[in-house]
Amino acid sequence: MLMKTVVFVCMLATVAYAVPAQEKRIHHHADLSDHAHNDAEGFQYDHEAFLGKEEAKTFDQLTPEESKEKLAKIVDRIDTDKDGYVSHAELHYWIKHRQRRYIEENVNKNWKDYDKNQDDKIGWEEYKNTTYGYYLGEEFDDVEDKATYQSMLTRDERRFKNADQDGDGIATREEFTAFLHPEEFEYMKDVVVQETVEDIDKDGDGKINLNEYIGDMYTPESGESEPDWVQTEKKHFSEFRDTNKDGYLDAAEVADWILPGEVDHADNEAKHLIHETDTDKDEKITKKEILTNWNMFVGSQATNYGEDLTKRHDEL
Repeated sequence: MLMKTVVFVCMLATVAYAVPAQEKRIHHHADLSDHAHNDAEGFQYDHEAFLGKEEAKTFDQLTPEESKEKLAKIVDRIDTDKDGYVSHAELHYWIKHRQRRYIEENVNKNWKDYDKNQDDKIGWEEYKNTTYGYYLGEEFDDVEDKATYQSMLTRDERRFKNADQDGDGIATREEFTAFLHPEEFEYMKDVVVQETVEDIDKDGDGKINLNEYIGDMYTPESGESEPDWVQTEKKHFSEFRDTNKDGYLDAAEVADWILPGEVDHADNEAKHLIHETDTDKDEKITKKEILTNWNMFVGSQATNYGEDLTKRHDEL
């Protein structure tokens, strides 16, 4: 009995390591920052858009002098045609690159965990066995949460097969990126919608009613009065989300909600930064104009994150 307990604890530890941390469900195409974009209250949104979320933390620890010095070097990199100006196209490309870097780093980390035979490919069986292997054996049929992991396995297999465009059961790095970050790929749109419906649809009828819609965002505490924003969301559901007015959100309506067209956040941010710092209004910005407004691009919060991140990010 003791041996079985030890094996079970080891099994849980292995599964906890193997199963990737679940990203929060996608409700729309990823924005550039989790912060509100309100310059009157601060520039954290702009910092994370311009630098990337992790690098923004690094700059938060720098002195103003250090921030300006590093920013000057970044401007030289952004100015790819070396004409002394940062154009909208150059800034747009830079911001897209910074946001993409997070995805690339996440994929690289997972790639090392799952490409066990180091053939630069990840087969479905390779992924399945590494992630769920311990839960596939008959000796663990009595594990209480086996059904949960079986459901996760079924969902992962469906997503993997959708990402695997040539259907050979093996994911290239691009296909594995689509598997981990389906919101970034147009051909994965249906999977994103289907997973969202499944997560919110508690009664299993394949669509989302108002209670399920609100319940996914808000669970009232005993004696708590309903916040104003909940009433606003109820109004959004009936007036904007439920376009056919049948009281439910079907797959098409969910798609309109979580994937509302092609909003290019990087393009909008590039326009915003240029508009705010282009003093001579020639629709491009110089290094001087950028450094004059350094706090908008990088800033310095002097925040202690518990470790010296600057040592790990000397090469931005």
